[in-house]
Amino acid sequence: MIDLSNQIKQWGGDLGFQQVGITDTHLELAEQRLKEWVNKGFHADMDYMHKHGLKRSRPALLHPETISIISVRMDYLPESQEASITNLNNPVGAFISRYALGRDYHKLLRKRLQKLAQKIEDEVGIFGYRAFVDSAPVLEKAIAEKAGLGWIGKHSNIINKKAGSWFFLGEIYTSLPLALDIKSDNHCGACTACIDICPTQAIVAPYQVDAKRCISYLTIEYKGSIPVEFRPLMGNRIYGCDDCQLICPWNRFAKLSKEVDFNPRHNLNSQHLLNLFAWTEAEFLQKTEGSAIRRIGYQQWQRNIAIALGNAPHSNEILRQLEFKKESSTELVAEHIIWAMNQH
Repeated sequence: MIDLSNQIKQWGGDLGFQQVGITDTHLELAEQRLKEWVNKGFHADMDYMHKHGLKRSRPALLHPETISIISVRMDYLPESQEASITNLNNPVGAFISRYALGRDYHKLLRKRLQKLAQKIEDEVGIFGYRAFVDSAPVLEKAIAEKAGLGWIGKHSNIINKKAGSWFFLGEIYTSLPLALDIKSDNHCGACTACIDICPTQAIVAPYQVDAKRCISYLTIEYKGSIPVEFRPLMGNRIYGCDDCQLICPWNRFAKLSKEVDFNPRHNLNSQHLLNLFAWTEAEFLQKTEGSAIRRIGYQQWQRNIAIALGNAPHSNEILRQLEFKKESSTELVAEHIIWAMNQH
């Protein structure tokens, strides 16, 4: 099994994963932390964080006979952090979380995991397994930490000492008794850069994020009217937020992705807010095909951009476009457009 475990890591590297680790299914500490987080209401309206009961923290309940878990990571950073910061600091430029600039990662990683599982099957014969990419009740960060891929930082993302945090995670639950890796040590130390930089102070304590305050949650997961107190703090962030990663000192070791599918599509890394606001729903659907952005839908897209336009420097053209869109918008979007117009 030691030889097989080493071979799995070699195959994973050949398939484009930057690292492969293996751990067991004992997630008792992570289970307790999840319960405490949910009990504090930090999950907001993401009911899926607890509706599956213990399946999230007890892998064998999700996939029977799971003994060990293969955890993988794949770099996704499509451009330099300096370029991202330039985009973020442009008040009329639309900032989109770097993970969503290219192709939706779910399908890409899942196909690679399936290929990895097939290689294992070719070697050992049929065995029980199931692959996951952020698509089921899986504690992927806790698993990655136990598998040695990195530690959970104070912003709740996984950080790798040699690669920063700009990477996706995936897992294969398996019935094979594989050789296990050693859990990563925490190297955040006394640093509080991510806590200090958070625009909405969503990192309420080290390792604790209140989703109700988080811009990523508000712009992606949340379907309703964004609380007025958070709107000015969102700046030009229209899909997600990367501030805590951009400030993290460990990301000086981050490497650009080698996957061309993660390269920005439709110049989404440098678009003017008005250009995106002008998209019709048909254009939105066409230009976000195969992208993670599509999941939020056109109305949330318009809602988020309206807020960003409200935070932009005064411009008669911005006011004109807001007024034009208001006439044909849904009640939800119109409310945010009116707020944006009042900011000018």
